[in-house]
Amino acid sequence: MFKLISKTLLTGFITLLPILLTIYLLYWIAVSSEQVMGSALRWLLPDAAYFPGMGMLAGLVVVFFVGLLMNAYLVRRLFALGEQILYQLPLIKTVYRALRDLFDFFSPKKEGYDQVVTVSINDMEMIGFITQAEPSRLPESFQERDSVLVYIPMSYMIGGFTVLVPRKDVSPCKMSVEEAMRFVLTAGITGKQGA
Repeated sequence: MFKLISKTLLTGFITLLPILLTIYLLYWIAVSSEQVMGSALRWLLPDAAYFPGMGMLAGLVVVFFVGLLMNAYLVRRLFALGEQILYQLPLIKTVYRALRDLFDFFSPKKEGYDQVVTVSINDMEMIGFITQAEPSRLPESFQERDSVLVYIPMSYMIGGFTVLVPRKDVSPCKMSVEEAMRFVLTAGITGKQGA
């Protein structure tokens, strides 16, 4: 009886937790945006002109505007120079680079992460993502080999490995990046969507 109750409770938590965390994250972003941008707007505008939610709308406009600016070559170059300064600062460079790499992985303008592959190593096959297929962009000591750089994530987001793999040991995998990430990060428990 106790085992059945525990199993049912665990199932309920597993069902509700992703939904609640997603809602909470969206709520946190909306509230934070309202607080930061709302304070700035209340400082600039008369009280009668401000209404609740205006800060969140202003935050969305700012994010959209930054996205538009990043399409301009000059802005991208200035941003890259700013990043180079951040990469020189001792603690900040580690944290910023890790966050930048994580968000670049999911960026719509990502390069190289659009190919899901299976990698054969010692008669095992692992799902990975080609991060660098162009030999000229690899470190000099790797350029002579006919290899590609593949990122193999570990389940439950506890890390991963970046491995240089001979091209002959890499095969295309018919999964989207999102499907493959979900499949790998949950250790295959979710199964392939649509299967």
